[in-house]
Amino acid sequence: MSPRSASVNEELRRRSRERLLQAAVELVDERGFEATTLGDIADRAGSARGLVSYYFPGKRQLVQSAVHRLMHRTLEEALEREPRTEDGRERLARAIDAILGLARERPVLMRQHMAGLLHEEGFVQCPEQRRLSELLGNTVARCGSDDETTGYPMLRALLMGAVYAALVPGVPMPIPVLRAELFERYGLDGALGVPPGSGPADDDGPGRGDLSRFFATDEQRTDERGD
Repeated sequence: MSPRSASVNEELRRRSRERLLQAAVELVDERGFEATTLGDIADRAGSARGLVSYYFPGKRQLVQSAVHRLMHRTLEEALEREPRTEDGRERLARAIDAILGLARERPVLMRQHMAGLLHEEGFVQCPEQRRLSELLGNTVARCGSDDETTGYPMLRALLMGAVYAALVPGVPMPIPVLRAELFERYGLDGALGVPPGSGPADDDGPGRGDLSRFFATDEQRTDERGD
């Protein structure tokens, strides 16, 4: 048997990393951060336990990267939803609704994510986090903000604050109220976007859909679309 080519080995490594990211999101969503071990994640992903440390320095970094992946792919899906539009106000409304939707649909996961961000390590600078930043930065720029120093950071801060407020145990703020406040802040009509809880993804119950589409490699996504 001839040895695998470098491109095949690279694709196998990408797929292994994707499986670990998906397993991390699924298990933390089901059990919480503390009750999920790296061994559990490796077992769910069907990977050798030593492989986890090859890609990630620790559980916190793995989980934060996994949630950032879920966030940026959820955001991509919302922005590209039909009918596709280049209208900046509609795209900003979709972005706000997408992030608030994750707080509604996956409260355990997003609560753990917010707690992780307050850890001394803070943001994990990884490809998933950078892609999320690019998408949000581009979105707020299309809505008319030309201040690169405050446009994206302010949107990020407002979204993080809204997610936190929606998930505080015992005293959560209703997501419709938070949505209305954000829409007013950016001068958006309430009819724009897709309010959390009103889309077709909610037909099977909040947040219980298959996550695999968010963790496929680019090659796998292309194959699935038949491009």
